[in-house]
Amino acid sequence: MTRSIPKNEWHPAGWQALSAQQQPNYPDQVALEKAIGDLSKLPPLVTSWEIEALKDQIAKAQRGEAFVLQGGDCAESFDDCTSENIVAKLKILLQMSVVMLYGMKKPVVRVGRMAGQYAKPRSADTETRDGESLPSYRGDLVNRNPFTAEDRIPDPQMILRGYERAALTLNFVRSLIDGGFADLHHPENWDLDWVGHSEMAGSYRDIVHSISDSLDFLETVLGRAVHQTQRADIYAAHEGLHLSYEQSQTRYLEHRNRWYNLTTHFPWIGMRTAQLDGAHVDYFRGISNPMGIKVGPGMTVEWLQNLLRVLNPNNEPGRISLIHRFGATLVEEGLPPLIKAVKETGAPVLWVCDPMHGNTESTADGTKTRRFNNIVNELKTSFEVHESMGSYLGGVHLELTGENVTECTGGARGLTDGDLARAYKSPVDPRLNYEQAMEVAMTIAGLTKANA
Repeated sequence: MTRSIPKNEWHPAGWQALSAQQQPNYPDQVALEKAIGDLSKLPPLVTSWEIEALKDQIAKAQRGEAFVLQGGDCAESFDDCTSENIVAKLKILLQMSVVMLYGMKKPVVRVGRMAGQYAKPRSADTETRDGESLPSYRGDLVNRNPFTAEDRIPDPQMILRGYERAALTLNFVRSLIDGGFADLHHPENWDLDWVGHSEMAGSYRDIVHSISDSLDFLETVLGRAVHQTQRADIYAAHEGLHLSYEQSQTRYLEHRNRWYNLTTHFPWIGMRTAQLDGAHVDYFRGISNPMGIKVGPGMTVEWLQNLLRVLNPNNEPGRISLIHRFGATLVEEGLPPLIKAVKETGAPVLWVCDPMHGNTESTADGTKTRRFNNIVNELKTSFEVHESMGSYLGGVHLELTGENVTECTGGARGLTDGDLARAYKSPVDPRLNYEQAMEVAMTIAGLTKANA
């Protein structure tokens, strides 16, 4: 049954009466209200039929008929809204999905952490350097990264800038897809020049050639092109953290009799903001988008079951994805009770593994990184746990980039702590580079025997 909340029983601004975690403290409330009002009048970034199409795809993944690949930046930057960066993100998602399609023999649903991942939760409201304390950097949607008093003041105009960058990104992505960029007949469009020498790139090209040969044969037999090979839909996702931003593009569509968040196809809620009586859960319960819930250490059985009851009382297929993030050392013990708890409710969920966040650590000089072996180990253990409990792990959630960064150690080139400074670009959390992301894709597809 599709969930529907009567228009007069919920409002996207209702969260303002509740306790809201991780929200910026704007000194100019009048300017904030004006920015929200201005944004609410602008066209939506996505459409309800795109949202419902993704929900159908997630429902298929819940039944084991598809696999969901979510990937992209930890925190997008306005400065990175360039054609080169957007194309690189698409290339890595397309290449990974082709490898996974080849190995898993089932459709891959592509969801990019893009076009809105501009806000980030922080462990503290302030940051102190050399005795000076300033507001924490909460992402480009809120304030600016340079450590100055002026840059760290939350600026309501950043909300509008974020909308504009998201619109530019989505417009370019749609143009690329509609123009045939994702056509399997022309995979050379997806090549990333700087990895032409990589063993991963060589393995990838062998796979693509195999698929292309099979397509040519199939289309020769059929006497026509296979339409599904010419287009690959890319959906957008971001953490629904900044409630003023989410509220301003939330609309009631009379023809569907439902509310939708039209900033993105797939918003997710983090554990830091998943309080049952909190503002974020109240906001999320009213929208009809498919949504993710991050779960990990600290998530109790009762808490999770109550979240499912509040956010999906009608057990609508495709609505809820549970993104688990325990860390390599805790997943084997921490995941089974949550799988058992969900089974007890009878709720349909898509289980997705986020092997990144639980494996974050710092080097001796304080640089945040993630060890590739830990990422792969958590992913492999998660597959094993789900299989042993008769469950289906139907997705992966990765922070990655198509750039030649050195932010996570290990992988095909054996990056060490000493390599990190060479090309560390992320302002918040470390990401997999191209080769590391492709190695993860091949591991999921069963095409590599990588071990810790």
